[in-house]
Amino acid sequence: MRPAETEYAPFYHKYVLLVPDDVLSALDAQLDSVRALRSAAADKETFAYEPGKWTVREVLGHVCDCERVFGYRAFAFSRLEQHPLPGFDQDAYVTRSRYLDVPVADLVEDFVLARQLNLRTLRRLREDQWLVAGTANGKVITVRGLAFVMAGHVQHHLKVLSERYGVHVTNVH
Repeated sequence: MRPAETEYAPFYHKYVLLVPDDVLSALDAQLDSVRALRSAAADKETFAYEPGKWTVREVLGHVCDCERVFGYRAFAFSRLEQHPLPGFDQDAYVTRSRYLDVPVADLVEDFVLARQLNLRTLRRLREDQWLVAGTANGKVITVRGLAFVMAGHVQHHLKVLSERYGVHVTNVH
């Protein structure tokens, strides 16, 4: 079931719209799309479509960072975490990373491992746990909202990689 718009911050609406109703299937299908980046991005790993924009490696590193952060938030809130969780500065995370030196194949593996763990966690949730909300970055979000944001965020960046970087993979809408 799709989350209500009250289950996540308005900023995330653009991501939620990219996801079909069966979020677990969408999350699972994205594993193959991201795996396809190994070959699709092989000759463009350090390419940025204009000065000041992230390279393909940095985009994928950012996707990995967000997968970890969103996954942790979903895990923590499903366990009834009462403390607000902090936000993070995506640009600072990428700047402080070594993603420029990390091959796409390694970043793909990082993402796959994080996504597989997140899927295992989400598949074990009881129905009531999907509706549990917590506060992250000063905004209330449910576990279900986070699952849709995770899927939509990856879908968004696969589309960006296709349209702006010329890196085409499957399941990009």
